[in-house]
Amino acid sequence: MKKTMFLKNAKLLNDEFGIVPLMYGSLGLEYITNENLNADDIDILIPQAFIHEKWDEFKRTLINHGYVLVDEHEHTFQKNGFHCSYASLEELESFAGINLMEISEQNQDDVRFKVLSLEQYLNVYTASAKDGYRINVRQKKDNEKISFINTHLK
Repeated sequence: MKKTMFLKNAKLLNDEFGIVPLMYGSLGLEYITNENLNADDIDILIPQAFIHEKWDEFKRTLINHGYVLVDEHEHTFQKNGFHCSYASLEELESFAGINLMEISEQNQDDVRFKVLSLEQYLNVYTASAKDGYRINVRQKKDNEKISFINTHLK
């Protein structure tokens, strides 16, 4: 269900803004490994202009399509019981050393979106495991993801 919700959201972003969003977090890792990781939300990376300069327009469009803003600071909306959180795509370069030009683009049912490779996810979770907030709150989960990714890379 979360994948379907992501695809509907991605289609909206494609059509309304020309955005090709990145399916991120556990849901993206589920997508590329075909394994259920019990993603608890939908993490979506989009161009930073929509998080900053174009935020009001972006927010208004989502609200007009039935999304409810639940946490403006975290850029989190809810629709049909699912939480969608948006963050800046460009931060991947400085945070995890990922070249944005090397991110794979997918097309499913005329919906365009991006996904990271296993190697790119390894960079993300390795960087996350060093992040102050995540060390205290999510370290065990990050280390489990790193182990999961390493197993799939072998």
